[in-house]
Parts: sequence; structure tokens; C-alpha cells
Amino acid sequence: MWIAKDWSDYRILDCGGGEKVEKWADYTLVRPDPQAIWNRTEGVKAWDKANAIYHRSKSGGGQWEIKKLPAQWTVSYKELTFNLKPMSFKHTGLFPEQAANWNFIMEKIRNAGRPINVLNLFAYTGGATLAAAAAGASVCHVDASKGMTQWARENAASSGLGDKPIRWIVDDCKKFVQREIRRGRKYDAIIMDPPSYGRGPSGETWKIEEDVADFVELTMQLLSDKPLFVIISSYSTGLAPSVMSYLLGITAGKKHKGTIEAEELGLPVDSTGLVLPCGSSARFIGE
Repeated sequence: MWIAKDWSDYRILDCGGGEKVEKWADYTLVRPDPQAIWNRTEGVKAWDKANAIYHRSKSGGGQWEIKKLPAQWTVSYKELTFNLKPMSFKHTGLFPEQAANWNFIMEKIRNAGRPINVLNLFAYTGGATLAAAAAGASVCHVDASKGMTQWARENAASSGLGDKPIRWIVDDCKKFVQREIRRGRKYDAIIMDPPSYGRGPSGETWKIEEDVADFVELTMQLLSDKPLFVIISSYSTGLAPSVMSYLLGITAGKKHKGTIEAEELGLPVDSTGLVLPCGSSARFIGE
């Protein structure tokens, strides 16, 4: 398992009963987590002192119960700074387990010994974009949401990366990839974190189990002749790490020399010393 254990501004204090209680800088949140099927740890007082709780609805969705929480606050990871706020469907604008991938991204780019051009697809609020830019890469950040892209730009500014070579693109990822192929563009590294389900502006539907294989194969046409890495992440229970490693093997691995590794992503839990699984990733590492 790839464990995001270098956080100073984020901790899981305890988890159980389908929820987790987390410390985000100065604020404590309780949010649903379907992996935490065991009972809560006895004696953990943080559950009763949360600044905000997200309550799931039996009919789907849910809502925040805000007790004492600002409209927005920040957390830092190494040299990166992120702006957080409570969003619909339990989110805060950041997936802290992805820090395990940010470490990998920064290490590979800093040790590449050459200029690196990165494509970050389904880029959300820009965690991987910021990691790559901070390490010295040129980055193309693509997300279909104008609001999320603006949020990512704000994160870049908060991290002192506002003047770095980042292209901010609001577009459907598949359509953008198709245009980049026609333009003859190439990238040394590609990162993608596709949603489990989505609907496009013209009614197009995306189901990761049905659509991701064709999309990955299409996107690999953008890899340069000497790729540094490819990262795919998934939060769908239907895509095990081994499945994603096979997918990279028959796409990137078929055209380029390199190695493939895949693991669950995880976050340590203070109360038990265990690691909470939080999705999975696969990496193709070029020779």
C-alpha cells in the first residue's frame, strides 16, 4: 500500500461505523467512509468535538451540519498550500491520500535531468498539478469544471506557483485529448484521476468500468518517445490495482519500455495505528 504519511496539517483521528473523524489544520470534520465498517475506537473524544459533520441521506446525497467552521481555510503539504471548504457530497476540495502520488511526481521530475512536460487530466483542484509545477515541470491542467479550475488556480497562487508554466484548460478531457493528438502534441508524463461516473454538457455519460480502457488507450498517443511516467487513480471499487496495472501494461507498456506498479492508497489512523484504504493507483515508470 502507498501510504500518505508525510502530512503535518492532516490526520485521521479515528474511523468506524462508516465514518471517519479528521483533523484538517485547526478544524475537525466527521465525514462518511464506506471502508470503515468496524466499530469506532472507545474513548476518542474527537467525535464529540467536530467543527462540522456531513450527514448522509438514506435517499442519496446528504448535507453538512456546520457547528464552527469558516467558509474557507488552508492546509499545507510540504511547499504546497491548498484552500479548503465544505462542498456538496462530503468533499473538501482535496484528497489527502493522493499525497503519496505527489511525492512520487516530485521525486521523478526533480531527478529527471531534463525538462518535463506534464498533462494532468480530470485535474480537479490541482494537487498533482501543483506537485509537478513545484518540481519544475511545465503542466497542462485539464478539467471540465470552470469552478474547479479556478479553485486550482487559487491553490497555485497560495502555493507561490502562480507564475509557473501551467496551462489552465476548461474542457471535456476526451475532446481535449483528441484535439491534442491532431495537433501532434506530446507529453513526458500523464496523470489522470477519472470519475466513477459523469455526465457531459451535451448529455454524454461516462462510466469508468465501461469507458476508461478506451480513454487510456487514446491518451497514450500523447506520450513522448521517452516517457517519464503515467499515473492512473481510481476510487471505484470495481477497479482493483491489478486491473489498472494490466490496463497500463497493454497501453503504455506495449509501446514503451518501463515498469508498472500498482497499490491501494492509504492514510494512517491515529487511534489504531492501522491504515485506512482510500482508493488505488497504478504507475507506469519509463526507462
